[in-house]
Amino acid sequence: MTLFHLFLLAVIQGLTEFLPISSSGHLILLPSLTGMQDQGQVLDVAVHIGTLGAVILYFRQDSMKALLGLWHIVTFRLNTPAARLALLLIIATIPVVVFGVILEVTGLSDAMRSVTVIGWTMLLFGLVLYWTDQKGPTVKEHTEWSMKEAVILGLWQALALIPGTSRSGAAISGARALGYKREDAAKISMLMSIPAILASGTYLGIKVAATADLQAAKDGAIAAAMSFVAALVALSLMMRLLKSVSYTPYVIYRIGLGAVLLWIAYS
Repeated sequence: MTLFHLFLLAVIQGLTEFLPISSSGHLILLPSLTGMQDQGQVLDVAVHIGTLGAVILYFRQDSMKALLGLWHIVTFRLNTPAARLALLLIIATIPVVVFGVILEVTGLSDAMRSVTVIGWTMLLFGLVLYWTDQKGPTVKEHTEWSMKEAVILGLWQALALIPGTSRSGAAISGARALGYKREDAAKISMLMSIPAILASGTYLGIKVAATADLQAAKDGAIAAAMSFVAALVALSLMMRLLKSVSYTPYVIYRIGLGAVLLWIAYS
């Protein structure tokens, strides 16, 4: 695969993984609309590893706290702040794992990879993001996240298994509906992405391990490095902008892209 193609994949994944505009939808659209070679699952794993590294680095203190929390859980110290954060993330990840297995077993995962589906989800979930962002109260901080809300946000995140929905967009919409401030909703969403990306990346990695060759590994390493940089830049910019800007620009983009895709699908 050419360096330009790897660059496109990495930038698309890196910029869209944490913005509420759907990375999976954009990656599916790239070969569908341009006629380029489908990147395959090896590169899907690689660019996800890159974005995973970016979010862990950006939220390194919380990431280390969650990792420490896992140790506290194993050693039955469940009443520590670190253990609580780890438990919240585990609970929030369960729905996406369960629904992911169901979609994979039933074959619905592949059936939904179409321009029509992505067009509708871009449009509809863009409107959902706008409604929750504008109507939701802005009073709660991420430190108030509860076990019950972890279940609720886990179900919101599971919706993102439908291509075009956006994992971050769904989780942010759910958090805003629960009353979290924009920055805090984004932070919860980003922290939830760590175990979610790790789970999907591990599954895909096991699935493609036997088929990957040396060239695929080299391409994957290049794509992972570039997606890491792109994701870190996108994440940094979004978290800064949320101090003064709403999610409306992303909503406008989603609605515009969704309308164009539906026009292409039905014309």
